[in-house]
Amino acid sequence: MTVCTDTVIHVVTTPEEQVDNSSKPWMLAPSESCPGAEFHYADDGKSATLTTAKVRVVFSLTAGNLVFERTDGSSLLREGDAVPRTYVPEMINGERLYHVTDRFTPDATEAMYGLGQHQSGLFNYRGATVELGQNNTDVAIPLLLSTKGYAILWNTASLTYVDNRFPLLLSFRSLAGRSIDYYFIYGPEFDGILHQYRTMTGHTPMLPEWAYGYFQSKDRYTSLDQILQIAGRYHAENIPLDTMVQDWFWWKHEGDPVFNSNYHDVPGDLTKLHDEHVHAMISVWGLMDPVSENYKIMVAHHWDIPGTHVYDPTNPAARDFYWNNLVKPLFKQGWDAFWLDSAEPEEYWPHMGDAILKDKQLTIGSGAEYTNIFPFEHTLGVQQHWKATTDRKRVFLLTRSAFLGQQRVGATVWSGDVYSTWWGLRHQVAAGLNFALSGYPYWTTDIGGYWPAVDGHIQEPDYQELYARWFEYGAFCPIFRSHGHRPENEFWSYPQVEPILIEYDKLRYRLMPYLYSLAWKVTSDDYTIMRPLVMDFRSDPNTWNLGDQFMFGPAILVSPVLKSGATSRSVYLPGATTWYDFWTGTSAHGDQTIQTDAPLERLPLYVRAGSILPMGPEIEYAEQSPEGPIELRVYRGADGSFNMYQDSGDSYDYMKGQHTVIPIHWDDKASVLTFGARQGSYTGMQTTIRFHIVLVGKAHGVGEAVTSTVDSDFSYSGSKATVKLP
Repeated sequence: MTVCTDTVIHVVTTPEEQVDNSSKPWMLAPSESCPGAEFHYADDGKSATLTTAKVRVVFSLTAGNLVFERTDGSSLLREGDAVPRTYVPEMINGERLYHVTDRFTPDATEAMYGLGQHQSGLFNYRGATVELGQNNTDVAIPLLLSTKGYAILWNTASLTYVDNRFPLLLSFRSLAGRSIDYYFIYGPEFDGILHQYRTMTGHTPMLPEWAYGYFQSKDRYTSLDQILQIAGRYHAENIPLDTMVQDWFWWKHEGDPVFNSNYHDVPGDLTKLHDEHVHAMISVWGLMDPVSENYKIMVAHHWDIPGTHVYDPTNPAARDFYWNNLVKPLFKQGWDAFWLDSAEPEEYWPHMGDAILKDKQLTIGSGAEYTNIFPFEHTLGVQQHWKATTDRKRVFLLTRSAFLGQQRVGATVWSGDVYSTWWGLRHQVAAGLNFALSGYPYWTTDIGGYWPAVDGHIQEPDYQELYARWFEYGAFCPIFRSHGHRPENEFWSYPQVEPILIEYDKLRYRLMPYLYSLAWKVTSDDYTIMRPLVMDFRSDPNTWNLGDQFMFGPAILVSPVLKSGATSRSVYLPGATTWYDFWTGTSAHGDQTIQTDAPLERLPLYVRAGSILPMGPEIEYAEQSPEGPIELRVYRGADGSFNMYQDSGDSYDYMKGQHTVIPIHWDDKASVLTFGARQGSYTGMQTTIRFHIVLVGKAHGVGEAVTSTVDSDFSYSGSKATVKLP
């Protein structure tokens, strides 16, 4: 047992004489992940006790189990008294490994979250069993959080079952390992837990500013001519857009960076897109067609995972090969991002991805021991090569799977090939919230779902309603992206609801100053943008099973409409505070459930009193220089603060201090807004920023539209200033 910090304890137990030294590359170096802290040790002959400034661990010298407590002696978690740990030996791929199990005894009321992303529709995993094995739509991240204020980081990449079928027994059971290895993390708040987790496994970098705008995608565009035409129509109709996406089958043979005959001048066409302020992302897979030249090279050098058509990203030489022979030639053409599809991985044919590495051998070790590692090593290899090539373009990767530590890569995960049904939409909300509680801040879905329920369904009124509701929800996901297996998927493909899509697209872009500031908070403070209510209101049991509402940053409460034909929905307003209806400006007290109107064009949104919400002018792409002032909406009823962040929008200069932060504080009693002195600078920054300050009230400062009558027009030049408001 190792004391990593005052709140983190590392536990390793093994039946072997030697300590387990197997590689765990998802963890940072011990100097960062487990630096150590002061503790007190005592032994009374019955138990040994280790006490830090925040937690106490008691080891029974008779039963052999561990009990984790607060320093006041109140219980947090305990291993079982009878048989806390078991090791069943087995020869796996010629190695002696163990099926390992650790058993814990949770209390009768706590709720549990995290564990990656799963499609059961469950938010609170209490009473359930969760398989942690990478698969399309199912993401394995072995981090479990409890409302009691602790987390367990189960430190293995092996296929694992987290079993709480009997509510008073919580077991972690892994297919293969040399030891039982886990970290106990105490928060008690979830933000504190996730801060500790990212300190141990890696902090999340800034994405390029354009990545927070709208991604237009479908399965699939068949040429860059088609992509240019689509982007041109968005531009002509003044519909905000940042990225066009080239899905699969652009290649002549999968695995080679050679385009088929539909593509003529890829660098030239990408330049045309860039001239229109549109970025481009291309799909690149980790598996290869046996007829491709790269597949032949890969196999000849043993850079593949034997028994698959996939390269081995745990082999440094194979990672070099993958970048140099496939990704780098595309990067040089001018592609701005890579969609690393099939990152579980999935096999070539038939397409299968259900923990397929468990009986394979990787360079790092047995696939039974490293079943879930592929997406981490795959995305990390591309990121490292990208950053070694240039620091002028921030990494953006989209992928379908994730593992511990992958948040440090700059990769966004989407929820996979889900069904285009109301069931599919409902299940994404809880899946995304648990993913956020797994320490991974960037996530998205296929707006509208991927698999159509029936062919030709997109013109059906029920599907257009579903698409609108999914789009409304998608506008408040960290990454905003539409995709699906359908012949058309542009705004004008949904004429019955197109005005709704345009309104929410414009709202997303108006919120860019707010969202980009939250992105900085993710990087600087280990923040989480998409926040299940239990994150901010953990002491309120009413939030523990609410998997269909969330906070979008500190200000906005989002309640997606998830049922066909619904024109209203119940909304729980948490906390002893006032909440404002974003659309009307009317207010309601917290700590109650209300029934709110939700016609098709309205996603229920409420803003917490004390919020300062910066909204930019209407723009058509994220990096567009604003021609109007920033509208600063202030929601009275409590004091509040907000740090507005700005930088150049791309490159890694922000890591060298090239950025600014403007602290803004609202004193509710005095009705005074204070702008602190600007912190920092960057090349090309606005030296003077004009703010239109709006005190939100009934029918004033509401909805997506720019507010025409403001309460103060203030020009900020970088020095501390106060504005007295009525």
